[in-house]
This record gives sequence, C-alpha cells and structure tokens, in this order.
Amino acid sequence: MTSEETKETTQEQQNSAENTENKDVTVEVNVNICKENNESSKEKESSETNAEEDSAEKKSWFEKLFQSNPSKLKEQLDELTAKNEELKDKYLRLFADFDNYKKRTAKEKMELFDTAGKDVINAILPTIDDFERANKALENSDDVAALKEGMQLVYHKLLKTLESKGVKAMESNGNEFNADLHEAITEIPAPSEEMKGKVIDTVEKGYYINDKILRYAKVVVGK
Repeated sequence: MTSEETKETTQEQQNSAENTENKDVTVEVNVNICKENNESSKEKESSETNAEEDSAEKKSWFEKLFQSNPSKLKEQLDELTAKNEELKDKYLRLFADFDNYKKRTAKEKMELFDTAGKDVINAILPTIDDFERANKALENSDDVAALKEGMQLVYHKLLKTLESKGVKAMESNGNEFNADLHEAITEIPAPSEEMKGKVIDTVEKGYYINDKILRYAKVVVGK
C-alpha cells in the first residue's frame, strides 16, 4: 500500500468516526427533548387534575354544608341580601344628594354672575345722586367757583367709593414706560435726557382692582 492510499484510508476512518459521533449526539438531544416534553405534559396533567380535585372538594363541602344546615345557610343569604339592599339604598341617597348639591351650586353661581356688580352699583348710586343735584345747580347758579368746588367734591367722593371697593388709580407720569402697565399710543421728543423712555403724559388713566390690572394706562412716551 502506498503512502497516498494510507492517507485516504485514514481520512475515511476519521470521517466515519465523526459521523458516528454526530449521530450519537443527535440521538441524545432527541431523547432529552422527548423526556422534557413528557415531563411537561405530566406536570400539566397533574395541575389540571389538582384543580379539578379542588373544585370537586369545594363543591362537595358546599353541598354538605347546605344539606347539614340549610336554614342557617338561608339565614346568612337573607342577611347578605339585606345588607346589599341597605348599601344600594345608601349609595342612591348619596348620589341624589350630590346631584342636588351640583344643581344648587350651579344655580348660586349663575345668580352670583347676575348680581356680581350689585354692591359696587349700590355704592356708586349716591354719587350719581350728587351729580344730578350738581346739574340742577348749574341751571340756577352763575357762581362758577361754587360749581367747580361742588364738582370737585363729587369727583373725590366717587374716587373714595371706588377705593373702598379695591379700585385705585395708576400714577404713570414721570415713571419708566412699562409694557405690563402702559399702552403707548405715541412717542414724542423728550424734553430732557432724563425723560427718555419715560411717560410724558397720560391720555387715559390706568386702574388697579385689588392690586391687579383693571385697565392699562394709555400714555405718551418720550424718545
């Protein structure tokens, strides 16, 4: 036998041995898979059997209890039914009370919106009466100084009334222009360097109500 033939024979023997080992491994894996499947199937069957046994045991216990003392069981059932009706009635009453509360508060809210300015109007009415008396005085008097003084009194009375309701005038002249408080309607050349960017004149006063902006001041700003 030549060396080449010897090599070929050796290679064939090695390939044959590897094939045999691979077959053995495959067979072993398949056997393990079959074992695992069988064990899983047995566990599942055992679990289902246990569940059926528990259900049958509970059913049997309930039947024994009912057969041994049906009157007591009926008494407990009636008691639970009465308790359920009581809770249901309590829930319905609470729901009805809450529904009535919602309707009542909604009605009160609407009434509040309708009469929100009632107190302020009642406070201003006396000042309107003063204005009417001042108008009558204008028709029958030529004393300009007295009429002017009367108008000033009515004006200050109105301001005091508004202040009592939380309304306060905003002082803007000479202050820095603030977009959160002021509305600039125009710009004019500042009379001095210090007045640049400041309010030169107020065209329409701004007002606060309870320290919140009620109306922005319309101002003229220096540039």
